[in-house]
Amino acid sequence: MENQIFELQFAMDTFYFLVCGALVMWMAAGFAMLEAGLVRSKNTTEILTKNVVLFAIACTMYMVSGYEIMYDGGYFLEGIMGGENYVAEQLAASKEEGFDGGSVYSGASDFFFQVVFVATCMSIVSGAVAERMKLWAFFAFAVVMTGFIYPMEGAWTWNGADVFGLYNLGDLGFSDFAGSGIVHMAGAAAALAGVLLLGARKGKYGANGEVRAIPGANLPLATLGTFILWMGWFGFNGGSVLKLGDIASANSVAVVFLNTNAAAAGGCIAALILARIMFGKADLTMALNGALAGLVAITAEPSTPTPALATLFGAFGGILVVLSIVTLDKLKIDDPVGAISVHGVVGLLGLMLVPITNSDVSFSGQLIGAATIFGWVFVTSLIVWAIIKATFGIRVTEEEEYEGVDLSECGQEAYPEFTKG
Repeated sequence: MENQIFELQFAMDTFYFLVCGALVMWMAAGFAMLEAGLVRSKNTTEILTKNVVLFAIACTMYMVSGYEIMYDGGYFLEGIMGGENYVAEQLAASKEEGFDGGSVYSGASDFFFQVVFVATCMSIVSGAVAERMKLWAFFAFAVVMTGFIYPMEGAWTWNGADVFGLYNLGDLGFSDFAGSGIVHMAGAAAALAGVLLLGARKGKYGANGEVRAIPGANLPLATLGTFILWMGWFGFNGGSVLKLGDIASANSVAVVFLNTNAAAAGGCIAALILARIMFGKADLTMALNGALAGLVAITAEPSTPTPALATLFGAFGGILVVLSIVTLDKLKIDDPVGAISVHGVVGLLGLMLVPITNSDVSFSGQLIGAATIFGWVFVTSLIVWAIIKATFGIRVTEEEEYEGVDLSECGQEAYPEFTKG
């Protein structure tokens, strides 16, 4: 009987992991649509190419080196190669430890769930450097980011390894449930390093420092992308519960889904209201980024707040993202889709909100964890971007930027009927 219960839970937890991983994979489509909607039409094909290929690179590099760096690789290999023997070994181990209904799942499903998080992190970078970066320079960075930079900080956080043997973030009271810092702030840190070396798009800032709006080509597509991301986030946060096969876990999953949705709604409403106050209009792009900011804000801890608090936390994220986008523009940090603000600034907010509802987490631990993640990713990314820039360059020519990177980088346009007679 005990064997049957174990095998049933193993099947349920594995299936749940796979379904949530598929939802997170669907977020790749959300990023692609959001970014394609917020860039100009002449850069659409290139941004779509980046999103498709970065996902493929992330999956390959995490298999080649990333998972081994982050989790020592053993669990994945045993889970794939062991088959029924692996299940029997896990059952025997659980009996020795006193099986209490903990999470039990296939190592292959664990790898699949982790690899789509890596791709999500890299997707954040693509939007921030859009419209002026060389395509193959971006791909070269993606190889290093997904195969080394992200797995290193993942090992220090989710795997509990010591940071260069100096300190352990878990011992300091650090916690990041589903990755406000580990995934989102890390992606934003890599994006910021690239943007600083890349520079702003031509015409974005005037000679006197004025900020010139460069509208996206397809707001319906951007809205669709936001809804896809909103939906995929249920797998992102819900899957991070890690299990489903008992009453407590099932209820925890339901709470995470509820709070994730509430935070997105709060962020959307708050951002729209603030945009109306600041700009005098209902700015759709701010509302979209507000919803995403709410999702990022709740990702660090969606299981402990009440739904009302989750809505409030999301609203904080929605307000902060509007202020951050405006501030970065004043600093002449050109981010076409607002990725650095949504995922970086609000990612930090998400980490700092955790101790409010989780007494096991400390503010000092969250600060040290945030500094560790940002410092590692930003510095290493800056080095990699600088090497790429010094070797074969990271920016297209001014003429290629004017004509659109669709033609110079991909040789085809997304909307040729609108530009050809």
